[in-house]
Amino acid sequence: MNAMTEGRYRLIGSTASPYAIKLRALLRYRRIPFDWVIMTKALRKATEHLRPNLIPVLQYPDGTYRGETTTLAYDLESRHKERSVIPDDKAVAFVCDLLEDLADEWAVKPLFLYRWWDPEDQAYVSRWAGEEWSVSEAETGSPEEIEQFRQRQISRMVILGATAENKPLLEESYLRMLAAFEPHVGMSNYLFGRRPSLADFAWFGQLSEMATDPTPMRIMRAKAPFTDHWVRRLDDASGVEGDWHSREQAFGGMAEALLRIAGELYLPFLVANAEAFAKGLERLEMNVWGMPYALAPFKYQVKCLQQLRDKLAALDAESRAALRPVLERTGCWPHLAVG
Repeated sequence: MNAMTEGRYRLIGSTASPYAIKLRALLRYRRIPFDWVIMTKALRKATEHLRPNLIPVLQYPDGTYRGETTTLAYDLESRHKERSVIPDDKAVAFVCDLLEDLADEWAVKPLFLYRWWDPEDQAYVSRWAGEEWSVSEAETGSPEEIEQFRQRQISRMVILGATAENKPLLEESYLRMLAAFEPHVGMSNYLFGRRPSLADFAWFGQLSEMATDPTPMRIMRAKAPFTDHWVRRLDDASGVEGDWHSREQAFGGMAEALLRIAGELYLPFLVANAEAFAKGLERLEMNVWGMPYALAPFKYQVKCLQQLRDKLAALDAESRAALRPVLERTGCWPHLAVG
């Protein structure tokens, strides 16, 4: 049947992609009709024109393909009004955007490290992700294709900063993320209320993969068992009903703990990245929590910082004034408020 006549979306991705399962969980929660399909060789050909060419891809009811989960989430907000994942309060919505960015751009770093560092994780993930990556419409991946996938991912470790030098900081950041969630999660507790936000789904995407891969799974079950349960439930929250917290509640607890990680780690990284890129340096170097971090600067993450600064600057005076105390006490404000 044709997607256009059905009025359904088609989400094309991989179960090994944190961004694909992020958007899948969001669509389920919002009760937007869609079909989930694995990205096959034929579908890669049909979507190769997209830039950047990444998983997932959302095919709209009119047959067009679009990518980039944050952009897609906001576009779906404009098309579907029910069960929004953006908090009503503009100041809280800014924190939601910041914490989504923290998940998408930093939490993926320890995930990538754990996936490709240890032979046990390499073997597990390359079989799973490699099979999905290599399939055509009616075949499973050959051992050669799966090994090719494993080697390709391992070769990207240096580019993405998954190095021996950076390993202590990436591992510490994972532990701090779990510690931020564990005291606060529950059957109906989310970042900004009794309903999940875009940031919750971004964190679900990353943490769900780490709750599955062998090494980070063992760490999560030992250190943060209730976070493990919370992540499992968020895969399908289509039956969750609830309201947003007040601004005061939303700025505390889990959100504030994650903002502290943003203020101490992620935003200083974005600033160092932007400065290194502007100077044409081949390598940014920084030290956080007494541990080094270094890698080549990325142009995309220069854009991430600028977008966050632009969003803060675009807020009305009352929202900015309300945000300032929590952003100051968590160390975020100096990196975001420019001029």
